[in-house]
Amino acid sequence: MTIAYWCVLIAAFLPILFTGVAKFSGKGFNNFAPRKFQDRLEGFRQRAHWAHLNSFEAFPPFAAAVIIAHQLGRSQATLDQLAMAFIAFRLIYGALYIADRASLRSVAWLAAVVCWVAMFFVR
Repeated sequence: MTIAYWCVLIAAFLPILFTGVAKFSGKGFNNFAPRKFQDRLEGFRQRAHWAHLNSFEAFPPFAAAVIIAHQLGRSQATLDQLAMAFIAFRLIYGALYIADRASLRSVAWLAAVVCWVAMFFVR
C-alpha cells in the first residue's frame, strides 16, 4: 500500500481524534445521548467538535483525489508528499481550531485544500 493510501486511512480517523478531545477532555460525557451532549459543549470542547465535523467534510475530496491520481498514474513520490502534507495541515487545522485561532486555522484549511487539488494536476 502506498503512503498516500495510508494517509487516506489516517484521514478517515481524524474525526475520531477530534471528537475524542471534545468528549473526553472534561466531565459529563453521556454515551447514551452523545449528540445531545455535543450540542451543549462550550469553549475548546465545542471547537473540537466542530473540527470533528469539518474533518468529515474534508475527507471525501481528499480520498477521491488520491484514488484518481493513482488511477491516472501520477508521480507516486509527489502524490505521497501531497498526501502527507494534507494530513499535517489537517492536524494543524484541528489544533488551531481548538486553540481558537481562526485566521491561522483558515490558512491551514486552505493549504490542505491546495494539497488535494494539486493531486489532480501533478504529472
